[in-house]
Amino acid sequence: MSAVPQTTVSQKPLLPGFGRPLNYVPKDDQPDFVGKLFPNALTPSDLDIGRTKMLPRTVRELVMLRFMNSVTDKLDWHLKVIDNEISTKWKQEAISSGVDMTRKMADYCIDELRHMASIHATVGAGNIRPPVIVFPGHVVKSDTAVSPELHDALQEAVKTFEAAISERLKDWHPGSNEMVWDLVHPSLWPLVYGRSRVLLEGQIASLEDCIDRCGQGEVPPVPSDEDTKDTGALETRYSWNTHATSHAYSKKFQWLPCEVDISGKRSRIVSYINNLHPKETRLYDSIAKLVDASIPLWNVTLTPFSRDFDFDERRIRYRRVVYDPDPASVPESEGPQKEDGESDEHYYSRREEWIEVTQKLVYPEPKKFKPITSPSDYDLKKAFGTRGLQVIVKLANIELTPEKPKYDGGSWHVEGHLNEHIVATSLYYYSSENITTSTLAFRQQINNEDLECEVNYEQNDSDWLSPIFGCEQDGSAVQELGSVDTKEGRLITFPNILQHRVGPFELADPSKRGHRKIVALFLVDPNIKVISTAHVPCQQQEWWWEKVMATDKSHPVTGLKGVRPSVSQVPIELQEGILQDVDFPFDLEQAKELRLELMEERKAFVLKSSEAFMETTISLCEH
Repeated sequence: MSAVPQTTVSQKPLLPGFGRPLNYVPKDDQPDFVGKLFPNALTPSDLDIGRTKMLPRTVRELVMLRFMNSVTDKLDWHLKVIDNEISTKWKQEAISSGVDMTRKMADYCIDELRHMASIHATVGAGNIRPPVIVFPGHVVKSDTAVSPELHDALQEAVKTFEAAISERLKDWHPGSNEMVWDLVHPSLWPLVYGRSRVLLEGQIASLEDCIDRCGQGEVPPVPSDEDTKDTGALETRYSWNTHATSHAYSKKFQWLPCEVDISGKRSRIVSYINNLHPKETRLYDSIAKLVDASIPLWNVTLTPFSRDFDFDERRIRYRRVVYDPDPASVPESEGPQKEDGESDEHYYSRREEWIEVTQKLVYPEPKKFKPITSPSDYDLKKAFGTRGLQVIVKLANIELTPEKPKYDGGSWHVEGHLNEHIVATSLYYYSSENITTSTLAFRQQINNEDLECEVNYEQNDSDWLSPIFGCEQDGSAVQELGSVDTKEGRLITFPNILQHRVGPFELADPSKRGHRKIVALFLVDPNIKVISTAHVPCQQQEWWWEKVMATDKSHPVTGLKGVRPSVSQVPIELQEGILQDVDFPFDLEQAKELRLELMEERKAFVLKSSEAFMETTISLCEH
């Protein structure tokens, strides 16, 4: 049986997977088109046509980026970098650190940091300062975007929330060896095609009535195989590619975002956060404020992809492969000489070996720093203020103990499945205690054609690839950018074209407990609407039964023969029997079984999407 009879209204809302094909993407001649979808590394056609590929960066530029990242981690860096004595010390430390940092590179970095500091001085309001772009993409960090007041309020709200959960009811993430505690996770009670209930056109589940509406709506159909293929790949010349046309969407599950109203000065969460009861008003308030703090960083993250043109902000441009001495200019009088009776083939082979040993690759240097005129920041509020945003929320703790003192880190991945259309992520690290430095690493795809077209190199010469770009001929066209420290109080945003990986960390003092706690906000591409908690009322049996019992107690049922016994007066054993006959909403046991199924599916999807991410190789053509 079901909790509540279904409504008789038959019109479905026009959403991917319910009213429209799951792989539906609005086109510019359709009424629901508001803009082209942002590039996404989970979209096979985006991978194939190069929308997710970034400009190649020299190894030296990556060294510069990592140096500037370390400087901007320092307290009051924007003030200290102006001091000649301090900045000279920083430069000297970088040059003598053992990495390939030259004087010109260090000078460029300090000049750029001083330029950034001048922006901080003119733009920063009070204790809030502009975010720092750490890596191209854009990976953005800020230690002031979240106010101390919000930081403390979030910590207190979570403490209260945690305290209400008994030890036996803690939801340890499957496979984490009871080290990752999922406080709120979108993999529990997701949208399940063929089982969940979706409200019909004109009906919305609000924070106030999402439990009352439990069981209303229609069951979304299980998508067909055709509806799980990437339409972009099907419509392009890349449709022959098997990874481009299959496995793009899940036929089983979708994480459910909440709806966020951003039309006013403050963001408002207007539909329930999946797996966070609406009664948790303090947490809802803190998360809404965290969305406010994330929007300016998301604006910076999305700026490079908000226009259809390349924005080249590289600090070092490598145009021509140069050797010193240059093999072409070495006179035959130098080096090995031809011996009597030696064949030409053997002689030139010896000479080639000598040239390879003696020639030295000339490494590129940056020119003098000049501020780059960048496009104006994208503005989510301006673009989608009346439309609103959809955000998937996760709260998770990594808990370490003397018995389990080390977290091994995660794997390289891109967030979500294509069903969710996640375009960017915001991570807030609100509590860290007794742990070593933890980091978040990033890597990007690069375009093989950029190397071929931009770099002038000799026929069959690829020896420069590894020392200049960190890549190998016939190797993956992927560059590791570096890592960002995930210290307490830091907010980090990044786009879904980059892969990321959580680094390992352990207890600082192995005799005491430690933890790292985060809030993750996954931004759904605002150019498309997906099924959200506004369309799927509460699916948690516990929430629904609690409401049934409360309503039953406050409204006794009367009849001709007086007051009939209420459900709340029925013995517990019979109540449990009633619940066992309820096929919807899902109880915790069902939800956990579905989660395991979802995790297995996503594990396979991550492997396939990672293969696709790494599939493009460096292949310098002969010319």
